[in-house]
Amino acid sequence: MDRITLDARHLHAFTEVGFEVAGGSGAHGAMTALRKVIPVEAYEFVAYDPATGRHRSLVSSGYARVDEDAAEEYARLDPYRRAMAARVPLAMGAPGTERYYRRHLEPYGWRAGLTAPLFVGGERYTGLLHVNARRALPPEAGTVLAAVAGTLAHVTDLTRCVIDPLGLPPGFHALAFERGGRHRPVAGWPASAAIAAEPAMARLARDFLDSRELSRRGLWPEAGGRWREVRVHRAGVGPHGAVQGALIAERPCALPYDLTAREVEVLTRVAAGDSNPQIAAALVLSVRTVTTHLEHIFAKLGCDSRTRLTTKVLAEGLCRLDLP
Repeated sequence: MDRITLDARHLHAFTEVGFEVAGGSGAHGAMTALRKVIPVEAYEFVAYDPATGRHRSLVSSGYARVDEDAAEEYARLDPYRRAMAARVPLAMGAPGTERYYRRHLEPYGWRAGLTAPLFVGGERYTGLLHVNARRALPPEAGTVLAAVAGTLAHVTDLTRCVIDPLGLPPGFHALAFERGGRHRPVAGWPASAAIAAEPAMARLARDFLDSRELSRRGLWPEAGGRWREVRVHRAGVGPHGAVQGALIAERPCALPYDLTAREVEVLTRVAAGDSNPQIAAALVLSVRTVTTHLEHIFAKLGCDSRTRLTTKVLAEGLCRLDLP
């Protein structure tokens, strides 16, 4: 890509593009800023969904119509794949794209255009941006578009979630679930292989969404016997967080307060309001054994009553998280 000399006009536009994307105005605000240096008459943001491996139109403006199948069709073109590899915009009518443009753009009067592949941080592909005009674009248009593509990539990033403002401490791995069970990565956190491998996590997400809880915490013994701290938050997932969903995050942990696995089972029942005989029946233990476990639990957690124990257990997420 050719070098250009940035003047104050370019720098101001680039700053505005970043502000609009970060501030939540998204595509339309960012493109209003970009139009100050590139005379774009129409644009379309196409998102790549890592959950399905497919492309779809996300936001558009200025076109008389947008064909639903056009996004996936364009992403399969060899010239576009080469542009992805080179991280450079592809000009309208470039060899190998003629049929696409004759079908979707030229009938409506568009004579110039660029398509930029969008990568967050130069690494993770999130989609593409079409820009078009009825007259020739200035020579520096491709270079300018390439310069802001990394910022604009956040518009099409479907891994971004709107979550509980408390967020998560470091060290967690996460996935976001839609109500129907589909999961997707979450920007800012590594994907959790443990959650992805457990089918019951989708049911946990749905059960959580059907509850009135804003968040949920607990201890999860995965199949291999390793314990993990799990947190569940309500989250908006998909385009601009528009789909109600749940973010489930986990990190490996040792059982806190030197608790044993059996003691975690007992305190979980206590927090649920069970009596000692009910706990004994549920865990196939004698009432005396349950009483002994409770004595150890009270000592380890520094509690002197079931009420204080329950309060501490729920506040610190010490219950065993049983999957539906």
